Amino acid sequence: MIEQRQFVAVMPAIERPSLWHSAICSAMQQYQINTVHRAAAFLAQIAYESDQCREIQERLNFSAVGLTRTWPKRFPTLEIARPFEYHPEKLANFVYANRLGNGPTESRDGYRFRGRGLIQFVGRSNYASVSDALGIDFVSNPDALLDPRNAAMSAAWFWKTRGLSELADDRTDDDDNEDFRQITRVINGGLNGLLDRVDFWTRAKRVLRTETPVRSGEQHAYPV
Repeated sequence: MIEQRQFVAVMPAIERPSLWHSAICSAMQQYQINTVHRAAAFLAQIAYESDQCREIQERLNFSAVGLTRTWPKRFPTLEIARPFEYHPEKLANFVYANRLGNGPTESRDGYRFRGRGLIQFVGRSNYASVSDALGIDFVSNPDALLDPRNAAMSAAWFWKTRGLSELADDRTDDDDNEDFRQITRVINGGLNGLLDRVDFWTRAKRVLRTETPVRSGEQHAYPV
């Protein structure tokens, strides 16, 4: 069990720490994220993805310049981007149409199934998968993923089913830094924000290993 003060030391900007600490620790226990290496990598990734549990819903509130940088193939010019700037619903319905299990633009699936959760799920098919896994109908009620318990459990389920704990495990024959980059690719599709993710990872490893000194005869909260 990670102590709340350790949890806050990893994510010092978190709001409602007691609520998030309880939800995330329960999810980690449920899905065997139960060593220093697994916990540090998991906390680092969700800290970045959710801005320290403060942003668990995709905002999509981009300027035209931001759109050309984020989706250069869809918005190759400012002229094409301007009708979508600062218009999250119109943008989501356009960029997420006819993919990820979504219908066409007019179905409005893009906005309905925009990113939610600590590791944000996007698209009807992904909402259906996590619904089946957790036994909660997120397709009919997408906002249920904003509940901290559901946000945490869905993130831990994703982590477990993608084999990310095995990547996070420290083995003598692997490169931990490359494994962390691969975890980032699985979650993000690329290496967006890698330096910030690594900062959280470094902090989490330090906090989980040293924040609570272990006296002779005692056992670590997490096996190293």
